[in-house]
Amino acid sequence: MKQIIKFSKFFLPAVIISLVLIVSGLVGYVVYGGFNLGVDFRAGLIQEIQFAPTALQLTYTGKSVAGISMDKTKLEIVISGSDVEKKTYSFAYASYPTLGALVDAMAGIEGLSVQVVADRNVATNTLVQSAQGNPRLGSVPYGVHYLTPEAGPVNIADVRKALTSLGSVSVQNLGKPEERKFLIRIEDKGNEAEFAKLTAERISTALRNAFGEGQVAISRTDYVGSRFSKHLTEQAGLLLVLTLLLILVYVSFRFKFHYAAGAVLAILHDGLIMVAFIVWLRMEFNTTTIAAILTILGYSINDTIVIFDRIREILRLYPDSSFEDNMNRAITETLSRTFITTITTMFAVFSLFLFTTGTMKDFAMALLIGMTSGVYSTIFIASAFVLFWEKKVKNNAVKAAAGANPGLKKA
Repeated sequence: MKQIIKFSKFFLPAVIISLVLIVSGLVGYVVYGGFNLGVDFRAGLIQEIQFAPTALQLTYTGKSVAGISMDKTKLEIVISGSDVEKKTYSFAYASYPTLGALVDAMAGIEGLSVQVVADRNVATNTLVQSAQGNPRLGSVPYGVHYLTPEAGPVNIADVRKALTSLGSVSVQNLGKPEERKFLIRIEDKGNEAEFAKLTAERISTALRNAFGEGQVAISRTDYVGSRFSKHLTEQAGLLLVLTLLLILVYVSFRFKFHYAAGAVLAILHDGLIMVAFIVWLRMEFNTTTIAAILTILGYSINDTIVIFDRIREILRLYPDSSFEDNMNRAITETLSRTFITTITTMFAVFSLFLFTTGTMKDFAMALLIGMTSGVYSTIFIASAFVLFWEKKVKNNAVKAAAGANPGLKKA
């Protein structure tokens, strides 16, 4: 017969440990003044940049409309207009391997002027498109950048130093160091008109002054207004509350109410444990973090229902045993299934943590913390609450019986 582990002996110490972790999270929240909110939950500008020198500058003075698009294999110039036939000039990097060859080929496009800034021997497969400016070509030069494998990484401290004049700025590495990508966030405090436009210009000026003209490509620029960020915060809170209510209703129908209360208590525990780690590790709290928390809530409730199902079966098989013994038996019998499922999933999540960066790395870290907490809470929080409730009901029944029959108490 398989040895039964007395999990119930550890319920009280486990609850104390959980309370300590949750209180420490609340303390950290107060100490740090809240979460390290991402731009999703606060008004501000987010800009993705890449340190890549300018290779070409293009201008177009024709009567039609010219646009440029690029990917890893080719560069295309599209000429269109109401009174002309649309033409697409495609230049595959395999056919034009050097900058010089590409520029010579583009010389045949009427109205297009190309100024070569870099060496003509630069490989075309190193070209990088900038989101700065309009991809529709005109009289204002449009820059195409390049990044060679020989370019060394840029120190994030130097980027922060260059932006010190802008006040409180958050700078984060993106991708591998050799890709020289960074994410810049600046909060909008609502005291300046046209904040997004002016701030984007200030970032460009500060980086240009620090690193030189044409050394930075703007890959992406996003702005979140105060109204949208407030609405998103309210929606995220409402989503979490509705999730808990739906779980409570579902488990109440499938089991008894105190089982449902234990399940909800366990997933609340998991959420608060994740919040504690997020606060102390200063992980960015954004929509990805919300997705991680919701994922863990689903993962945790699934594990809890498996154990509750097994408890119900064991109660039918061993009606003469105490509820505590049956609970310990049920948890012991499902323990191998819980560990195998969790560890297998953790392998995939741990791979994400090791081989990704930025937001995805934080997402993986949150999942690892939440999965560990989910297994723990199913055994030591949800089950502990159900056992506490059952003992309380039993004690109340004994007291009621003793009150109705005083002779029973004396016996």
